[in-house]
Amino acid sequence: MKRLMLGLAAAGFLATPISVNSAQQSDPQPTCRMCEGTYLPASEIQEYTKKAIAEGRIDQQARDVDIGKAHVGIGVVYRGKLDTPGPDAVAEHDLVSEVYYIMSGSGTLVLGPDIADLKRRPADAETVRLFNGPGNNGSAIRNGKTYNLKAGDVVVIPAGTGHLFTKIEEPLNYVMVRIDADKVTPLMDEAKSRIWLATPRNPPGPSR
Repeated sequence: MKRLMLGLAAAGFLATPISVNSAQQSDPQPTCRMCEGTYLPASEIQEYTKKAIAEGRIDQQARDVDIGKAHVGIGVVYRGKLDTPGPDAVAEHDLVSEVYYIMSGSGTLVLGPDIADLKRRPADAETVRLFNGPGNNGSAIRNGKTYNLKAGDVVVIPAGTGHLFTKIEEPLNYVMVRIDADKVTPLMDEAKSRIWLATPRNPPGPSR
């Protein structure tokens, strides 16, 4: 009888945290209360690519959405053929992580956190203000890892990690998801996107 009582007591003790955990799971609290979803059609992505080619752009932000604890940006990027990178071509973003989905083209990308000759990006640069927040450029990535990108590939670049295209055989067109936990980038909805697409760049020129 004594053993039975001890066994029941032990079973009750073990069951207690399970009951608490079940209660917590039955009443979840969303991190974004009553938030709407966001849709970006393929036709609009194509408009961004056409604008990039026509105006000599590389990076553009099609959406920037508040999801509660962070902002999520959707960039559309077009990079033309590249034989060798220019000076200070390494890019690094202090606060914004990026995920690339390669839609077309091919190129060689080097990634790594050890960046040579860091130079602060100007605070008034378009990419800093609107797309990926504060960061640095550099001349090279020490002990970086090299990846040969092609259509369908995905790349994850954490904040603080240097990235450098050393060669682009065929123009690269990719969608970029930006994760901005500190909310340093401005919001961008469909209405603002339409204004951006309708406003010509003056003067045309490269952005990165």
